[in-house]
Amino acid sequence: MGKVIERIALNRGHEIVAKIDRSSDKKDLLNADVVIEFTSPESVLNNLKYCINNNLPIICGTTGWNSSIREIYSLLEAKNGALVHASNFSLGVNIFFELNKKLAAMIHSFEAYNVHLKEVHHTEKKDAPSGTAITIAEGIMENTTFTDWHLGTSNKDSSLGIEAIREHDVKGTHLVAYNSDVDQIEIKHTAHSRDGFALGAVIAAEWIQGKKGAYGMKDVLGL
Repeated sequence: MGKVIERIALNRGHEIVAKIDRSSDKKDLLNADVVIEFTSPESVLNNLKYCINNNLPIICGTTGWNSSIREIYSLLEAKNGALVHASNFSLGVNIFFELNKKLAAMIHSFEAYNVHLKEVHHTEKKDAPSGTAITIAEGIMENTTFTDWHLGTSNKDSSLGIEAIREHDVKGTHLVAYNSDVDQIEIKHTAHSRDGFALGAVIAAEWIQGKKGAYGMKDVLGL
């Protein structure tokens, strides 16, 4: 992702002032106007805290740290910082999020339909289910009687199952299907490359300039 983000940022006329890995000194970030953070669940919290404490706006695409969101948002408010955090920065996926909510609300009163949520990613992806799948599940939960989600192929009472599959060289596929005895209604997003994610992150970095607070891609894209 870092290489793709760098290519797209340069193509859009931006300068890369630092590229940080585990062995780098974060002080190099202090010359930046904005930091784009795509790392790992193990590194993300320290990275976010460093940026917030040093008044660096952040675009964060790392997932797997939902349990610490309140802590980060409290620090963000205390330091008057700026953050765009999204489980997925792709324009297409964020349109999919809104379609998913609309479909869940429309079909909720029709008891004949049973929902199934599935995501497929590359074998190197560490978290399961994906952050994108969790966002999709939350969109369904907002508009149905589901109150929780779990990793699994079937639903359990008020808990929505998320099927997570790992295959070689899959950029990311997310599927929501409503099945009845007589038919199926399905919406699906398939990523063909990482360019869509990277472009969304760079657009978010352009958008956040001069802003304070916590935002998502829905804010960036005006959806």
